[in-house]
Amino acid sequence: MRVLLIEDDDVLGAAVRDQIASDGHSVDWVRRLDAGDSAIAGVPYDLALLDLMLPDGRGIPFLRRLRARGVVTPVIILTALDQVSDRIEGLNAGADDYLVKPFDLAELSARIGSVARRYSGNPNPILTHGPLQIDLAARSIRRDGHLVPLTACEWALFEAFLSRPGQLLSKTQLEEKLYAFDTEVESNTIEVHVSRLRKKLGAEIIVTERGLGYRLGHA
Repeated sequence: MRVLLIEDDDVLGAAVRDQIASDGHSVDWVRRLDAGDSAIAGVPYDLALLDLMLPDGRGIPFLRRLRARGVVTPVIILTALDQVSDRIEGLNAGADDYLVKPFDLAELSARIGSVARRYSGNPNPILTHGPLQIDLAARSIRRDGHLVPLTACEWALFEAFLSRPGQLLSKTQLEEKLYAFDTEVESNTIEVHVSRLRKKLGAEIIVTERGLGYRLGHA
């Protein structure tokens, strides 16, 4: 997934960024609400992580403005504000989840996965696609019962196809899912990862539409 992190604490922000990246997601990290607003206006994020106390304002009014504009990006609030009234306010403003600092990074990963599954329309973490048995929570794939090891980047790419079954995804769209703003991407990177996925999962799993992009093959 492509994730936006809006957090001004350097230590926590770095830890969260590294955790999300280790899960195979791309992360854009900004430290102000105005930068977050610009980022959301320019990139179709799959999820945003929002601190509530930023140098240029509070996260709750910012979130309300996003929802009023019709922005449906899932949002998980990350904050030290732990009163029940704070949680109610955040959820009523349009947040999808609320995590109080300090929190365990593994729990954050689990909550990100849970929110993403809800938005995909299938909260069940276990999926079957043809010969593949997929555990979204464990980030594991078996083909005909045999475990198939994937790198974090390969998993992220396959997850992008899974989240849009049958939909054609261009090379640019896939690069936006996998890489943050400041990442330099080789021109053939997507082709290389797709080739590796086909070798591991089966040639029929990802279909190429020449000159247009790729899509998940029929189950």
